[in-house]
Amino acid sequence: MNARRTVIVVTAAVVVVVAVVLAVLRWDDANKLASALSALAGLAAVGVGVWAALPGSAQGRIRASRTGKAVAGRGGWANTGVSIKGAPSIKSTAAGDVRADHTGDADASGGDANTGVRLD
Repeated sequence: MNARRTVIVVTAAVVVVVAVVLAVLRWDDANKLASALSALAGLAAVGVGVWAALPGSAQGRIRASRTGKAVAGRGGWANTGVSIKGAPSIKSTAAGDVRADHTGDADASGGDANTGVRLD
């Protein structure tokens, strides 16, 4: 479970627990009910605010999974994983979010092969 989903589930659980506790208590007048509803709305707003501030689960991620076999000729290059070539800023942003799993075989006789993550 990622951080965003955890925050929203925990917030919902807290709101439900507070609602049950307040429902069991006896209220004398409408002021107490209004205070309880305000507390629930405040808890929900804080949870949604934290959830919205966290990065999305799909933003900035690069993934290679269950790729096939790659074959390159003499002096060529075969890649079944992830290869990022470019400016250092691109590599540093992507480095923590790049994943290669269950990749296929890469065969480059006399060349270069990659089945994982390669940052050039």
